[in-house]
Amino acid sequence: MAEFEITIISRAEWGARPPKSRVNMTSPVPYVIIHHSYEPDVCLNRSQCEKYVRGIQNFHMDTRGWDDIGYNFLVGGNGDVFEGRGWDVVGAQAGPDWNSCSIGICLIGNFTNKLPPKEAIAAGKALIPLGVEKKKVVTNYTLYGHRQVRPTECPGNDFFKLVTQWDHWVRDLQRNQR
Repeated sequence: MAEFEITIISRAEWGARPPKSRVNMTSPVPYVIIHHSYEPDVCLNRSQCEKYVRGIQNFHMDTRGWDDIGYNFLVGGNGDVFEGRGWDVVGAQAGPDWNSCSIGICLIGNFTNKLPPKEAIAAGKALIPLGVEKKKVVTNYTLYGHRQVRPTECPGNDFFKLVTQWDHWVRDLQRNQR
């Protein structure tokens, strides 16, 4: 069971647009990939975070041409967790080799030279054992920072250093768990 109680704010609650299409995820997945949004920066209350999540969805759909917001979940600076594509839908968050076998968790903010707020870290970390409990993530999952699977600086230098200390983080890519 998750050590930190979280509430997932549904797509309807944050005002998501309907997806253009969706592909169902085959669960449980073997990988969890951690991101930061870079832009916008940290949101600290629910209404601000909802606005930021809608903005991220608009950017992904209207500018990048994706079917929906890319991430499976997003976490605000106050610890609010927002359903992106959720547990059961393939994301657009880590590239074609990883999207269908991973859950992408994005902490909202630019964490290149700072850490996310402690509430966001706790909620982001708590999502993973919740996924295991719900049988959406395998118990022996592998955790990566986005930069490990794509050429990017995401999830930011300071945050990535912290992620490397989390349970199940692995330095070298492993693709034999699927």
